[in-house]
Amino acid sequence: MFSLPHRSPRDLPFANDHTALLLVDMQRAWLEPQFEAHLAEPDAEYFLSRTRTQVVPNQQRLLAAFREARQNVVHTIIESLTADGRDRSLDHKLSDMHLPKGSAQAQIIAELTPAENEIVLPKTSSGVFNSTNIDYLLRNLETRHLIIAGIVTDQCVDMAVRDAADRGYLVTLVEDACATYSAERHHACLNAIKGYCWITDTNTVLGRLQEMQA
Repeated sequence: MFSLPHRSPRDLPFANDHTALLLVDMQRAWLEPQFEAHLAEPDAEYFLSRTRTQVVPNQQRLLAAFREARQNVVHTIIESLTADGRDRSLDHKLSDMHLPKGSAQAQIIAELTPAENEIVLPKTSSGVFNSTNIDYLLRNLETRHLIIAGIVTDQCVDMAVRDAADRGYLVTLVEDACATYSAERHHACLNAIKGYCWITDTNTVLGRLQEMQA
């Protein structure tokens, strides 16, 4: 079992205008009842309960705080660049992972709808740094601190954390704004990636944002 507070050399004050929020794959395909057929995992009920009662509300709080603080927000989604998905990675083809360009299931859920001036990056791999230009964008935005939340913890979120750390970002993972298909998988992932990020909770991130603006 992973426990907070997590001690990390990455536990540093956020820097104004150099801090960004990355929300990973908060899409209708995984989170809305009419698309639940996509959830073949045996513990899908646990996943849906955690996302509805904890993850989405916490991400709403994070979004509101980042917008109020005028810090950058980036959303990433799984979505093919073509209707037939021919541009997908080999892994997504073998996994039958295809959300067509512009499809309803590829959209971000209404509770987290991106604001007009927020960036949305479609990807066709688990790692957002592998199939988008996010590194280029974050550097143009002068990002130093990258705050990450989303689904699922031990797949696309894990990849984002590791890849961001390798590229020199100070990564914060918001534990109670992430979910996967069991508590065991969630905590195993936190233990595996704690060397790449500072792991904390929503309230602590919100407090750091307030301190940053003081």
